[in-house]
Amino acid sequence: MGKHFDDAVGKGKEAFGKATGDRGTEAEGKTDQAKGQAKDTADKAKEKAQEFKGKAAEAAESATKRIKDTFNR
Repeated sequence: MGKHFDDAVGKGKEAFGKATGDRGTEAEGKTDQAKGQAKDTADKAKEKAQEFKGKAAEAAESATKRIKDTFNR
């Protein structure tokens, strides 16, 4: 995964704003960076949720098998 485009663009805008004394562009840059970081965090959360979903499915399947094995003895 990694940083989003918004984060990279934001860093450029912030630097440009600082260099030129344009506080509006600097603020836009910081906003873009925050947006990119939020997207990155959301992507990581989605990945973790998918991992959890897979592990939960495996655990349920294993438990179901153990229960069936117990009753089939």
